[in-house]
Amino acid sequence: MDKISILIADDHTLFRKGIRKMLEAEEDVRVVGEAGTGREALEQARALMPDVILMDIKMPGLDGVEATRTLRREMPHVGIIFCTMFEDDEFVFAGLKAGGRGYILKEADPETMLRAIRAVAHGESLLSSTIAQKVLRQFAALPGEEPAGRTPFCDDLTEREREVLTLIGKGNSNKEIAGQLSITEKTVKNHIANIFAKLHVYDRTQAVLYAIRKGLVKV
Repeated sequence: MDKISILIADDHTLFRKGIRKMLEAEEDVRVVGEAGTGREALEQARALMPDVILMDIKMPGLDGVEATRTLRREMPHVGIIFCTMFEDDEFVFAGLKAGGRGYILKEADPETMLRAIRAVAHGESLLSSTIAQKVLRQFAALPGEEPAGRTPFCDDLTEREREVLTLIGKGNSNKEIAGQLSITEKTVKNHIANIFAKLHVYDRTQAVLYAIRKGLVKV
């Protein structure tokens, strides 16, 4: 089994070392590098091509948000998880808009971090209802946006695709969706690919926000 390769980008050395020690105890992950600044994160990512990057938001020089924007252009396949102490709306919104597929706090337990890493490595995302609510408030404040539940649902989606989208919005993994709908994980992936194409979104985070704004998921 191929291990999930991880780059840790954080300007606090003790935090990086602690996370590295925790991750190295897991059989399915391996830490391939560390970075103390956003600039170093870019250099390390280009050289190491990790599957997942644990990215701090505030770092000296180039911050995590700017580094993420660049990485999403150059290496869209790399999954970026913001791991930070900041949960203010401003930071959450900026991080996810830049292309982060997950957002967890440094005070989170190891199980939450590992779940986020594994989800992102498999093309999924970790967006808790709390974070989704923060981002939704930001979207609602943008001009031209309509309140959730007020606009008609996308008619192109099949009934099954709507069910899958609803479960994505509730934070279910592909395996959990397959179990609840009594279908295979491969079928779930096919439905998700169709949903992304029809809604013109590129990841689960955007799909979750769509589901929330259409009233399929309450936060």
